[in-house]
Amino acid sequence: MVQVALAGDVAEAEELQEILRNAGIEAELDAAGADDPLTVLVPEAELEAAQDAIEALSEPDEIISEP
Repeated sequence: MVQVALAGDVAEAEELQEILRNAGIEAELDAAGADDPLTVLVPEAELEAAQDAIEALSEPDEIISEP
């Protein structure tokens, strides 16, 4: 699994995960610590499709962190 985005909180992470799920992409969430941003992970083979799905379905003013 590789990082596709960072989410500032659980709600944002779950929203990104739902976007990816709706695009048919498996996604996992991971956090190093309780106050750390959540990392959204996808299979390496799906990375480009996941980036495209997030970009297409997220708000234009949101910043998606790329690895």
